[in-house]
Amino acid sequence: MKIENKVLVVGLGESGLAAARWLVRQGSQVTVSEKQTGSDLDLDNGVLGDLLRSGIKLELGGHKVKTFTEADLIVVSPGVPLDIRPLVEARGKGIPIIGEIELASRYLKTACIAVTGTNGKSTVVNLIGDILPRAGKSVFVGGNIGRPLTNYVGGEQRADYVVLEVSSFQLDTTQTFSPLVALILNVSPDHLDRYADYYSYARSKERISANQRPGQILILNDDDPLLGKLQHKNGPTVYRYGLKSKRGRHAFLDNGQIKAKLPGEKMITLNLERFSLPGNHNRANLMAATLTSLALRISPSAIQEVIDDFEGLPHRTELVDTVRGVAFYNDSKATNIDAAIKSITSFTGPVVLIAGGRHKGSDYFPLVEAASDRVKGAVLLGEASCLLAEAFGNKVSWAKATNMINAVSLAFDQAQEGDVVLLAPACSSFDMFRDFKHRGAVFREAVKRLRNGA
Repeated sequence: MKIENKVLVVGLGESGLAAARWLVRQGSQVTVSEKQTGSDLDLDNGVLGDLLRSGIKLELGGHKVKTFTEADLIVVSPGVPLDIRPLVEARGKGIPIIGEIELASRYLKTACIAVTGTNGKSTVVNLIGDILPRAGKSVFVGGNIGRPLTNYVGGEQRADYVVLEVSSFQLDTTQTFSPLVALILNVSPDHLDRYADYYSYARSKERISANQRPGQILILNDDDPLLGKLQHKNGPTVYRYGLKSKRGRHAFLDNGQIKAKLPGEKMITLNLERFSLPGNHNRANLMAATLTSLALRISPSAIQEVIDDFEGLPHRTELVDTVRGVAFYNDSKATNIDAAIKSITSFTGPVVLIAGGRHKGSDYFPLVEAASDRVKGAVLLGEASCLLAEAFGNKVSWAKATNMINAVSLAFDQAQEGDVVLLAPACSSFDMFRDFKHRGAVFREAVKRLRNGA
């Protein structure tokens, strides 16, 4: 497939860097346009120089319309809104605008498993990425999880399967992307600062299966109100899962175990006694990974091995430490309201919640409702602290913190032995931190400081 001669890459994040480097190796004339200046970018020393030496032109500190309208192809990073003026002008001139996932998928020779959803994507991708090697399959795990697909496409493509986490922003710029197995885990309000409404956001998630054909597979969470109604005529085979046994479901919970059965196959039973992740949402995530594995003819024994050994991912309901009988959990990845609710409801005892960050446009009422039964106190920080304080009102006692160290200290003051202090922000991290990982790391350090001073 021919690569366009003049390609503009918009954004110098991980996917933008990978796309630019791959494109220049294919012989394209590559320009990168980035709104931040070189000194503002979070890049290793020498990266910009390496790009220039490879022949890539750099436009830093803002986007010029002319640069966009003179390109033959634009590859836009997921963090760049698609309605900025230069992209609108380029679109009006008929210039193709795609993302890094779409670009790489056009040259992908390996069977692809793609996972999307508001919450749980990384966990499911890592579960699948752990299960397949237990059955002797080699995998490349990447996408939104931090390893761009172009890194794999630029190599020898020797894996048996590519397992991708795919965000709504990445799906917005797909055109021909058609994974062998697509999973939609759930769709709850998120990124409403970027989408017109919930249904626009949901349509982005559904794009993951837009190009699937007969012989391919779509796996859906049947408990999700939207996905439970989603139908595909003359398209992929659909497998569904849910927490209870129900007609049309291929995996469900039964007496604390997973039961799963594909058409024409025997029912399998998976024991969850050693599964370490809390909450029914993680059991649902495990069912999604199970159905994927069974669809690929992976043995139940390989799935069971991973269930017994899987330790979860950093910043996702991660136990950091216990100080004077108070357990501190880091769920910095709970960047939306639904994720924060699931995190809170994973615990049966009293919770002191640390929440806040950059507001994403959603209504906090569902969070307040969930918190009113389980949260004994809240500590609020960041740009959204005033909005959260207004939402909590007098339903849950709250205090405002100036920074994470202050937040951990205030939460500890409210907690008693046997309580949980939970960082589940329900907001993005970009007001005070580089990303959710940075926020979680600062939380860990604050807990460590508390322990050393306790």
